[in-house]
Amino acid sequence: MQYVLTQKRLTPELMCEDISGFTDKISQLCELLDMDLTELEIDHIAMRINDLDTTQAVHQVWMRQGQVISESLIHGRPIIVIELTQPLKLGQWQTKYLELPYPAEGKHYPVEGWEHVEFVIPSTALTADVFFAELCRKFPRMKDNAKKHHIQIKQSSPQAEGERLVNPTIAFKWNHVCIKLHPNSLKDVIASEQSLHE
Repeated sequence: MQYVLTQKRLTPELMCEDISGFTDKISQLCELLDMDLTELEIDHIAMRINDLDTTQAVHQVWMRQGQVISESLIHGRPIIVIELTQPLKLGQWQTKYLELPYPAEGKHYPVEGWEHVEFVIPSTALTADVFFAELCRKFPRMKDNAKKHHIQIKQSSPQAEGERLVNPTIAFKWNHVCIKLHPNSLKDVIASEQSLHE
């Protein structure tokens, strides 16, 4: 399996080598949307893998880079969150939280590896519609630019079993990368989930 991970460039060493190319695309996407996120922190970074065996192997090798702080079920599939010992550097940004979703049945990603980053934009919005309206006011050219550059916008409210915190999410997908914006940090969402079980 180590050979497969190396071939697919999914080992921590190779993924860290590839992170600059991924970051360049994220920066390009921000520019196309005219959405300045330079002053914000990346809440976490996420990867996507297509098959279960590879995901399990990636789970094992990345666990050695930090500590698993959450294993949740969202829409019936495990989502693993690892707090990394050493933060990942993405240009001017950095993050120490890595999200590894297990594959969704019937879904295939054209590119395996780094797939999206998420930023927190504080808000009291409880629905994706309200949060999206707030983002349109904050970034007035965002919606028109998305249409102009064929950037897909998706609204959702993903919630793990047992989470108390509502976290509406707006995703911008382009060229095999994605930026997601939401009001609450992953750490706060995990804390809400854990407080329910105490």
